[in-house]
Amino acid sequence: MEAIAKVIDLINEWFGRLLAPLIAVIALVVLYDIGLRFFSGRPSDWAFDITKMLFGAHFMLLAAYGLRHHAHVEVDVIKRLLSRRKQAVLELLGYLIFFVPFIYLLLSYGWSFFMRSFSRGETTYGMVAIPVYPVKAVIVIAAVAILLQAIAVVIRAILELRREETP
Repeated sequence: MEAIAKVIDLINEWFGRLLAPLIAVIALVVLYDIGLRFFSGRPSDWAFDITKMLFGAHFMLLAAYGLRHHAHVEVDVIKRLLSRRKQAVLELLGYLIFFVPFIYLLLSYGWSFFMRSFSRGETTYGMVAIPVYPVKAVIVIAAVAILLQAIAVVIRAILELRREETP
């Protein structure tokens, strides 16, 4: 089971390191839009929409990377006072109570949002009609990556409980 968790960590680590520097692309698009506004007095037709979409995709796709590095919000003040076994139980309960319904909703609604957008050929408004379905597909991809990382967290919690039980 530890091998499965390590493979999941490796996948999300690689994926996160690949995507994290792409924030520079978003910054370049923003700089382009600012320069165009400054020099021509009007914004581009596409830069604002692209910036919103890229930032949303970047944020969602790096959620699993954040979960892998424990960069998510949790109540560490209380958790650190507990034994390793109680921490593992708390993690398992937390994932069961909060994560399972969240990931179910994210996957099911994300998939239906993507399919509806794809089937209708949904685009942004304005002169440059940018397709929206790729960004909605990112919801599903991010949900799968988060689910995989959560599986790794649960595996480690179960292994911790097993370690504590053996004398």
